[in-house]
Amino acid sequence: MLKILLPTIMLVPTIWATPAKHLWSTALSYSLIISLISLTWLKSSAESGWSFLSPYMATDPLSTPLLALTCWLLPLMILASQNHTASEPISRQRAYITLLTSLQIFLIMAFSATEVIMFYIMFEATLIPTLVIITRWGNQTERLNAGTYFLFYTLAGSLPLLVALLLLQNSTGTLSLLTLQYAPSMQLSSFADKLWWAGCLLAFLVKMPLYGAHLWLPKAHVEAPIAGSMVLAAVLLKLGGYGMMRMMIMLEPLTKELSYPFIIFALWGVIMTGSICLRQTDLKSLIAYSSVSHMGLVAAGILIQTPWGFTGALILMIAHGLTSSALFCLANTNYERTHSRTMILARGLQMVLPLMTAWWFIASLANLALPPLPNLMGELMIITSLFHWSWWTIALTGAGTLITAGYSLYMFLMTQRGPLPTHIISLDPTHSREHLLMALHLLPLILLISKPELIWGWTA
Repeated sequence: MLKILLPTIMLVPTIWATPAKHLWSTALSYSLIISLISLTWLKSSAESGWSFLSPYMATDPLSTPLLALTCWLLPLMILASQNHTASEPISRQRAYITLLTSLQIFLIMAFSATEVIMFYIMFEATLIPTLVIITRWGNQTERLNAGTYFLFYTLAGSLPLLVALLLLQNSTGTLSLLTLQYAPSMQLSSFADKLWWAGCLLAFLVKMPLYGAHLWLPKAHVEAPIAGSMVLAAVLLKLGGYGMMRMMIMLEPLTKELSYPFIIFALWGVIMTGSICLRQTDLKSLIAYSSVSHMGLVAAGILIQTPWGFTGALILMIAHGLTSSALFCLANTNYERTHSRTMILARGLQMVLPLMTAWWFIASLANLALPPLPNLMGELMIITSLFHWSWWTIALTGAGTLITAGYSLYMFLMTQRGPLPTHIISLDPTHSREHLLMALHLLPLILLISKPELIWGWTA
């Protein structure tokens, strides 16, 4: 565990000590080495399921894919941000990379925490770097508003969780994930117990975000700089799903009745946010709303608590992390050239940047869950387990997948096909840095087809 955490922490002094001309290349190569070493986590298979144990940190099949995704994302964020921050003073560039690194440190400690309170503290700590990135480096004037939304939604949702955890500590005497699963399950019957159940899940459902508590997400995404959007879509939303999977084990036997409204909200959200996507004019906003609809499926898959539902949710979380991050990078390459996120003002780009169109095509197909990509594996597993739970859900999930296909194709056709607008006179050519960035997003996604058990979680 420490052989990845310590180098990540030491990346901070390295960033501040490196000469200015080598700053980006050093940070990139250093973080890439860390992310390659982190892939060794994926091959661990201990008898108990837990490995790399220390008193406070351990990995198991549920957290390893998310940890590897977190480490994989830092070099990609550094690659994507280089052009965005090139005009700034060197001290601000260093501060920017330091914030991204600190985010990775908090996330590694959150995903590998064995104590639930440590997980909670790290879950909250990720707020601070993200907030600074959005409010300091965001693109538009709305960014302070977006930062406020982001902060207060997440804080208001997670304070009940803290109270719920303290109550749990009081009644069971431990908050270690290693022993909690063997603690006698509490006989939850009173109204207060139902409130405790809701308090445990509310923080994660707001973070996911569940439809209804999702308003902070499009705002935060649209205003954030590229690295902020990438880490929000790829890893921070997954904290919610991961926390739900960890807490669900302790919430029996109430889940059977109490999860109904949340599952209905999640599935209704899949359809509603998908329909919102069909009417979007803003490219980043469209990708942000599509994240809400994918996360709705994940939330439903976790809430019905079957092995298939959990597996599908984990697969979809990893696949969605890579796909939506790739889409945000593509939107950013368009934005850096046309300086507009409005789709009508920047269309027909296939004529000018044909190779970028190939990346757009692959990313759009991954977003609409083309077989045999992991996105389809995850969606199919969730849809099947939901269908087994109640066959009425097939109407909602089926409509959701159709709408997803619709807006993915709409996004692709709007940005790439059609006549080039007359006001676009000269565009920079694409750089190999951008092609490398897209390849590093989409190659892991395609390679996971051949060895999907890496991201199957507990059922592997």
